[in-house]
Amino acid sequence: MTDTPLARWERRTGAGLAAVSLLFLASYALRVLGEGLPGALRDLCLAVTLAAWAVFLVDYVVRLRLSGQRLPRFLRTHWLDTVVLLLPLLRPVRIVQAYQRVQRRRDGPRLALHARVITYAGVAVTLLGFAGSLALYQQEHGAPGADIVTYGDALWFTCTTLSTVGYGDLAPVTPLGRLVAVGVMVCGLALLGAVTGTFSSWLLQAFARDGERPPEGAPGAASGEDG
Repeated sequence: MTDTPLARWERRTGAGLAAVSLLFLASYALRVLGEGLPGALRDLCLAVTLAAWAVFLVDYVVRLRLSGQRLPRFLRTHWLDTVVLLLPLLRPVRIVQAYQRVQRRRDGPRLALHARVITYAGVAVTLLGFAGSLALYQQEHGAPGADIVTYGDALWFTCTTLSTVGYGDLAPVTPLGRLVAVGVMVCGLALLGAVTGTFSSWLLQAFARDGERPPEGAPGAASGEDG
């Protein structure tokens, strides 16, 4: 296990940052969906959201200092951290990494690699879908000529887009709403590819264990019957 200052910081703060990420998502959801909430409660949700983002900023600065890299190189090597800082709605996805670190630290029984990939992808899809539907609803429901006017519409559009089905019955009309939709599309393709590739790899390994040749046309079928 890597024992650099940055790695130690990540191990110590992983679970706490995951909790702050969920708090950020919950407070943002209350502000977006709770239009009838008292003003004081909405202001409290805004304060929690900003405080959580401040925690993310502090974490980013500490990671930059501990990495020993200059800012341009850190931006290149830790581009995902930068994206998550600028788009904090993606932060809850890092809960998957926090869970993995906790399991590794406890050295307890873990799922097989293929099962972990599929499980983590499922968790990521759920969190991304919820965050994406919130952002889409916030941008679209009050726009002139909008198709997405309820949160149910936003959730339906996000689910069909993440699953790469895309019925086309609903579409965003605002620039930011379309940008969110593009992000959901990209994430849906990436996660679907990860799950499909992992399942295909598992099938090939199962065939190899049984000493069978994979079906003709399957990936890796030309590599031979036995390794």
